Amino acid sequence: MERITIKIQPTNNPAIIKFQADTFLVNHKSYEFNNIDDAKNAPLAQQLFYLPFVKTVLISGNFIAIERYDIVTWEDVQNEVAEQIENYLNSGQPLVNEAPDTTKKTAVTIYAESTPNPAVMKFVANRLLIPSPHEFKNIDEAKEAPLAQALFNFPFVKEVFIDENYIAVAKYDIADWNDITMELREFIRNHITEGNEIVSENSVSKTTGKRETAKKNTEDFDDTSKEIISILDEYVKPAVASDGGNILFESYDEESKTVKVILQGACSGCPSSTFTLKNGIETMLKNMLHDKVNEVVAVNG
Repeated sequence: MERITIKIQPTNNPAIIKFQADTFLVNHKSYEFNNIDDAKNAPLAQQLFYLPFVKTVLISGNFIAIERYDIVTWEDVQNEVAEQIENYLNSGQPLVNEAPDTTKKTAVTIYAESTPNPAVMKFVANRLLIPSPHEFKNIDEAKEAPLAQALFNFPFVKEVFIDENYIAVAKYDIADWNDITMELREFIRNHITEGNEIVSENSVSKTTGKRETAKKNTEDFDDTSKEIISILDEYVKPAVASDGGNILFESYDEESKTVKVILQGACSGCPSSTFTLKNGIETMLKNMLHDKVNEVVAVNG
């Protein structure tokens, strides 16, 4: 049996970090534990609560997410925690001992948050939902994402973007947010509370594989492209994610000094995207890379 390995994955919330395995840990279920009593049927989670900085433990799909108290920073403890999780997973012990109290409905809070794109509303959960971004332009693309597929049954839903702890919904002009926000919020909350699948494990696996391939491909990029990717990851992505969107590096043309990026979620088709690109990202890249960048061009995902 191959040894399970753990990768440390930061999230948009500095208090939460994901420990991502190279295999699925639980099937079709998520388990959230808020204290050591909650975790009485989950030996690993119970172990983790003996660490004084552990506030919440979530086990879902192929990752274990931990929310910490402010008494430490993740930089100081994340490697030791990753090693503890990896050793446990390779010990052959059960991750969760199924019992009635571990399969009960989990209280989920969802709140609606407007975005710079007037056609997109962000529905934020109080827990992690999936480990990586997924974008769906129509119901056919959502065949492996039960929540997105269900949302497309609303006639006013145009696109769905899901990332970590939120769902960004783009609507058609026929509907007004004042009329539909409450309905969507309750629908999403009920779907998650009932323990229904959000995105299939197969889809998560494929997306994770694509991300790993993309990372490997970046090794062949020129130095300027690598610098651009680093700047986007460190300075741009967190701000874009807070608005319900995502930005991906597409290409860099050394001759024309043009950077091409892909916009997803709330950023895709947003009226303010051009302004943001020209006065934000483009200016930043010019200032940080000097004469290596002349222009940033966006492509909607």
